[in-house]
Amino acid sequence: MNREKQIEFVSEQLFVLGNMDIIDSVFDDNYVAHDGDKTYTGQKFVSQFIRKLRIAIPDIKLLKMEFLSQTENTISWQRTFSGTHKANMQGIPASNRKVKWTEIVVTRFNGERIAEEWLVSNLAFQLMLKQPKMKQESTNAQHNM
Repeated sequence: MNREKQIEFVSEQLFVLGNMDIIDSVFDDNYVAHDGDKTYTGQKFVSQFIRKLRIAIPDIKLLKMEFLSQTENTISWQRTFSGTHKANMQGIPASNRKVKWTEIVVTRFNGERIAEEWLVSNLAFQLMLKQPKMKQESTNAQHNM
């Protein structure tokens, strides 16, 4: 399976179908994920993150994948998701609104397994944008106290 097909398969199985059984076979034992200034390690992190995401956005759909560049061991790509925000995610309360977000990922392979990824996502920003706005009356009432 080529790298693009492998990433498509992993994304569909994990995010959309919630098939956690593939984690051991597709992620390196020493997997590392970089998200901004944070670093996460291990297959357990992948499992925990996917579970949390699928609870928060249970109807997640993978709308689009675009592969940007590739070398022997790395591939840069972009994915777009959508779904309904039904539970707390990253400290952001459920809005029960549809959300759409994009992520850019650089994936490094160790043999056939995903060893390391760098991720830039606008999920948290999109969740914040979907939060209900305060009613003008409650804002005015607070100012009159």
